Amino acid sequence: MPARTHLSAIVGTGAIANAHASALRAAGDRARLVAVVDIDADRARAFAGEHGVPGVYPSLAALLAEEAVDVVHLCTPPRQHASLAIECLDAGVTVLVEKPPALSLAEMDELVAAERRSSAHVATVFQHRFGAAAVRLRRLTAAGRLGRPLLATCATLWYRDDDYFAVPWRGSWDSEGGGPTMGHGIHQFDLLLSVLGPWREIRALAARQARAVHTEDVSMALVTFASGAVATVVNSVVSPRQTSALRFDFERATVEVEHLYGYTDADWTVTPAPGHEDVLSWWGDAEPGSPSSHEGQVMAVLDALDRGDPPPVTGADARNTIEFVAALYASAFTDETIHSGQITAEHPFYRRMDGTGAPWAEVAAR
Repeated sequence: MPARTHLSAIVGTGAIANAHASALRAAGDRARLVAVVDIDADRARAFAGEHGVPGVYPSLAALLAEEAVDVVHLCTPPRQHASLAIECLDAGVTVLVEKPPALSLAEMDELVAAERRSSAHVATVFQHRFGAAAVRLRRLTAAGRLGRPLLATCATLWYRDDDYFAVPWRGSWDSEGGGPTMGHGIHQFDLLLSVLGPWREIRALAARQARAVHTEDVSMALVTFASGAVATVVNSVVSPRQTSALRFDFERATVEVEHLYGYTDADWTVTPAPGHEDVLSWWGDAEPGSPSSHEGQVMAVLDALDRGDPPPVTGADARNTIEFVAALYASAFTDETIHSGQITAEHPFYRRMDGTGAPWAEVAAR
């Protein structure tokens, strides 16, 4: 039996909230969804009815005033993430926030500061870190079983039509903080960063190819890591044949995954370098495990809370990923190589991801 049942609430009852509700239900007695929040009362009541939730509230403040919850799941549009997460932390409530946790490095630093002064924690939903195959890959990499990482490719090639961007908060720097770099590819390159470790520098470009938005709809980057590994990262919402793909070339093996919105063990392949066929036994010795999912991350969060540890993905982990996004935009819009740690409080890309302005800003504004 679990040490405790974690009382949980969901703020924002849009589509992604269903994944959180399902994950909480899968946790059994370890978690109980006791309340939902949405400014749309009808939608909140419908969601509560569908998922058997007793409490319905019009605001996070009302929820925190009435319910003694342990974990809040933030599923609102991105613009509200940081402010609502800070509200939870200031109330001493741990918060699991959908990506991106903040729209700028400045907001991310405010969120990390709020966590430091709180008894509670903040974690970001990057569920691709929690599939069994990704966990296995990080363990083998850390143990040196695959040799040095040499080269990686990371591609998030998705398709979003004009109707998708008709939602008022989409395609805007003010409400999303960016285009596919911030809102779509971030899952894939967060997994890339979790495997390859600290990045050192980035050279990038971004373009507005086909969508009538203020943000980019395509970005590309060349990345050098502290280990010496190099990688390409491509993010798109204009690619009719959709795929999400990662490839890692180590000294002793190539490890690849191709999927769309979530992977299983079957989506991964391992190709040993000549003379290193033992890699296959190290990879294959593990029992087939869980896919990448909200369920996997929620279970990891509950495990950490039961131990009294900060839940994954920590504020520091998420900050590294958000800094990578800021650096990509800074490089793309200034035509400069950006180094890790370069974007400080005085840098124009610290407070806004579009920094000095996207090259197409005047055209998009017309």
